[in-house]
Amino acid sequence: MKNRSKRYKELTKLSTKGKKVELKDIFDLVKKTSTTKFDESIDVSMKINLKQSKGGDFNLRTIVKLPNGSGKKIKLAVLCEQDKVEEAKNCGADVFGSEDLIEKIASGKFDFNKLICTPGMMGKLGKHGKVLGPKGLMPNPKLGTVSSDIKKAVQDIKNGLVEVKNDKDGNVSSTIGRKSFSNENLINNYKFFIDSIKKEKPDTMKGELIKNIYITSSMGISYKLGKGK
Repeated sequence: MKNRSKRYKELTKLSTKGKKVELKDIFDLVKKTSTTKFDESIDVSMKINLKQSKGGDFNLRTIVKLPNGSGKKIKLAVLCEQDKVEEAKNCGADVFGSEDLIEKIASGKFDFNKLICTPGMMGKLGKHGKVLGPKGLMPNPKLGTVSSDIKKAVQDIKNGLVEVKNDKDGNVSSTIGRKSFSNENLINNYKFFIDSIKKEKPDTMKGELIKNIYITSSMGISYKLGKGK
């Protein structure tokens, strides 16, 4: 039998073994299994329905602005025209530039994890999709990362705008906060997140969009959410 760590054995004692947990209790349990020294993320994972009566499988891709933020540290870059670089800097972007930033992207030597681009620079950025695409960094107007309003785009992302999309099997996951968040803030973020996802259900889909929901910390045990979710 595989040897398990002491931490793993302690965590399994807190498992509900698949039993559903009510929303009012779930974050206390999740925090108890978050025993690392860093501020772990609190994540929601769900399975969604992909079947539609017509038009092929449904694909979810949207953005949600969490009311209490995500707590995730983001190194944000803004690619814009040269005369807007100073504005990007003053708005709080961590990395900013014009042609010089495109050169960095082309070289692959960059360390930001989110990129905003003004519409006027998208034409020049497009040919670097092979570099940005696999990293999930290609700006998209539907995700709020192509915008002429640099200040708003920066503030939205810095203040908890999260991208949401499903994989080919209908699995969806997103951070909704950190271990250090109060339960009240986590519940508010969770409710807002779920309500936002439900609004994406197409008219061509029968039944519920969301099949099941689990809550976990990044290094802890997942708990299945029960009725009242």
